[in-house]
Amino acid sequence: MTPDAYRAIALSLPEVVESAHMGHADFRVAGKIFATLGSPSPSWGLALLSPEAQAMFTEAEPKVFEPVPGGWGRRGSTRISLATVDPITLRSVLLAAWRKAAPRRLVDLPLDPTT
Repeated sequence: MTPDAYRAIALSLPEVVESAHMGHADFRVAGKIFATLGSPSPSWGLALLSPEAQAMFTEAEPKVFEPVPGGWGRRGSTRISLATVDPITLRSVLLAAWRKAAPRRLVDLPLDPTT
């Protein structure tokens, strides 16, 4: 997975805009960050998940996902290895993070996690 492919998947979700936060690209819906790219290095992405979603993804694919160290990780911040994630899995995790941040009017839209 390249950073450009990650970016394209994030931007494919409804009403997402790219911005920057602490020197890294971030992706926002309704002004709320749900994912970033390039932290802690260019080979990583990050999704802001619920702790339950984080547990599901990290247990299913521990070579792809890992909690961020410390308190942020305990609250669901999850690193994504670009070298090991496939596009369908990445769309699923970004969709979960997007749904956590998006307003109800968007969350209620029927979205296919594989497109």
